[in-house]
Amino acid sequence: MKDIFSNDLITSLLSGDINLITSLVWLAIAAGLSIVGGAIGGILLAGKDLGYELAAMTGGLLGPAGVIPAIFLGLLILNLLNNS
Repeated sequence: MKDIFSNDLITSLLSGDINLITSLVWLAIAAGLSIVGGAIGGILLAGKDLGYELAAMTGGLLGPAGVIPAIFLGLLILNLLNNS
């Protein structure tokens, strides 16, 4: 666990190096931001109709549904382009 949060991880993230650990970190960051964005979007779109809590929960649940596969494919394509 100490190796994951070492200085090498921060250096890899800042330099743009794409490996398994940095891919998982970027995927976790994107998932977290998509949950927050989905909840905000759900509140703005359907807050008055469904209630703000239900709209936020639904948006937070469905927000990552499109983001996680897109980030995964994007990181895969970047890794393939970087290695060729």
